[in-house]
Amino acid sequence: MKKFTLELFIKIFGISAASGIGYQQDVIHLIADTADVLYEYQIPNEKLSKTALNESGTLAENLGKVGKSDFESMTTDGINYYIFGSGSGEMRNTLVEINRESKEVISINDLTVLYESMKSFSGIDSENFNIEGVSLYQDKWYFLNRGNGPKEQNGIFTISGENILESFNIVYNPIKLPKIDGVRAGFTDACVVDGQLYFLAAAEDSSSTYLDGTVKGSLIGSIDLEKMKVKSTQIISKTHKFEGLALYSKNKKDLSFLLCEDADNDSKEADIYKLHLKI
Repeated sequence: MKKFTLELFIKIFGISAASGIGYQQDVIHLIADTADVLYEYQIPNEKLSKTALNESGTLAENLGKVGKSDFESMTTDGINYYIFGSGSGEMRNTLVEINRESKEVISINDLTVLYESMKSFSGIDSENFNIEGVSLYQDKWYFLNRGNGPKEQNGIFTISGENILESFNIVYNPIKLPKIDGVRAGFTDACVVDGQLYFLAAAEDSSSTYLDGTVKGSLIGSIDLEKMKVKSTQIISKTHKFEGLALYSKNKKDLSFLLCEDADNDSKEADIYKLHLKI
């Protein structure tokens, strides 16, 4: 990977612990791992709106570790968003499908069958299972397990089939990621651009999928989806834990992404960064 620039793009006040991001035509969508909410931020008029992601329709925010859905991943088919819990606890197995334009919640589903099947197939136990990135591309779902458990099991599940809730096929590829200051990086998000899987990974000094640790930095990388091999990685920060990745713009020589940061504190603001890559 060649030269990059990273700059603060925008601050959005009123959001804590941003964990996933989407972007389209001057509109940013965010999820947070402490809220059952989809946030929409219209850049031109600086307007923030919220949609509940639960059966009760309650805007549940600033939730504690015990009660939260832990929404960590968001992907789209161009019409709807699909928002996934991490699977790192019994309360964290929810999938919400929501229309990207109208914000109508289409369905709320239980991912337990899928997640338990993924664990059984891969040999990853509950202590090491933590889905923090999902990307939908050409009828395949790529689930990224963050290797921040005791066994550092970074890997990619490729899910295909008629219904990811109950009728699916699983392929699993373990992926070895580099260390940052002696701490293994773990997947935090991904998106596919022109057949390449671009991913974020963060190094956090904690051998737990549940507890936070000292942040050692973040990197971006790319994976060849045909070979399921890491093509390149680049450390982009030694201080930030980036958890969300969305394509902002592209041409033949350049890619720009929007990144959201989870600062692991009580701050009610989301810092959105722009990452520019030469390819």
